[in-house]
Amino acid sequence: MLSSPSTPRPRNTRRPVRAARTARTRRGALALTATLAAVLTGCGTSTDHPAAPTTSARADGGASGAAPSAGGTSAPADTREHLRVDGVTRSYLLHRPASAGAGPKPLVIAFHGRDDTPAEMRERSGLDKAAKARGMLIAYPEGLRHAWGAGTERTPQRQDPDTDVRYTEKLVDTLVRERGADPERVYAVGFSNGGSMALRVAAQRPGLLAGAVSVSGQLPTGAALVKPTGPVPVMIVYGAEDPVRPLAGLAKPGKAPAGEEPITPTMSSRASARAFAVVNKAGGRAEAPVDRPASGYDRQVWSPGPSGAGVQLLVAKGAGHTWPGSHVTPPKGFGSTSTSLHATDTLLRFLAEQRRPTAAAGDRDE
Repeated sequence: MLSSPSTPRPRNTRRPVRAARTARTRRGALALTATLAAVLTGCGTSTDHPAAPTTSARADGGASGAAPSAGGTSAPADTREHLRVDGVTRSYLLHRPASAGAGPKPLVIAFHGRDDTPAEMRERSGLDKAAKARGMLIAYPEGLRHAWGAGTERTPQRQDPDTDVRYTEKLVDTLVRERGADPERVYAVGFSNGGSMALRVAAQRPGLLAGAVSVSGQLPTGAALVKPTGPVPVMIVYGAEDPVRPLAGLAKPGKAPAGEEPITPTMSSRASARAFAVVNKAGGRAEAPVDRPASGYDRQVWSPGPSGAGVQLLVAKGAGHTWPGSHVTPPKGFGSTSTSLHATDTLLRFLAEQRRPTAAAGDRDE
């Protein structure tokens, strides 16, 4: 079952990132309270089988009209949407280009970190602004209890190991059918626990994604082990001095605070990258990576296999458990943020070059 390869936070710094903006985020959320309450009690409209274009709540608390037409007319850029999965109503923020244009659009699924929210992931990463020129759809799903089940071990808080994987699959299917997302250009990114979730989806549903990027997140190991099962282009971005979930992995994590999900052990960042490089190669072998050092960070590149899926590991010198290039001040005890590497621009350039690997193209919807 699912356990979260979660990031243990210093006890006195639960959400310092939010200090300056929690009030305005919560004020905007108040307008959604009645709608959310109705949905969570089964009275709201599910997107399972919409009989007509549904009305969505804007991320700022207002209401938007129907979904944009297939022709790509202008529409509000940010809305809060809902999706019924396994009998539970899940929510996500959706960013759409103001003028989407005609034709299918690339889709990025962006997983927030443990104890974070979709809005915080949006602010930390700056994906909306960076993706604007590329005409990308950005979906920011919300984890159950603000965390993701990125590992495969059952926990008292998370009895079903596949809930979040199914949620991701249904979210992609919904956005392809209803929002014009291109099924050949679906990407997953995430931070920390969300980064591990992006890697899990890439590992276990390779036919769903054209590429995945994890920032400060690694593959789970031990009882929560996640193994790649098919070729997917992957990039892992990590801080060399991460004090929370070290570059070398966290084989024996400490106990989580009472009542919270256990902290899942993870393998090293390099082992996580190599696991994908091995499965990307024909015959299960991966050559040694090529070192391509840059100013302020190191890059290791595993060349693509027959499927065309390559793997990269970027390690920012002196950086901690942070999103390189972010303007958001990290919590105390999380280390510094790299200014030499801009993770968002880097990962979008990487993903823009990717299409679903040929060897996995027929694996979707297994």
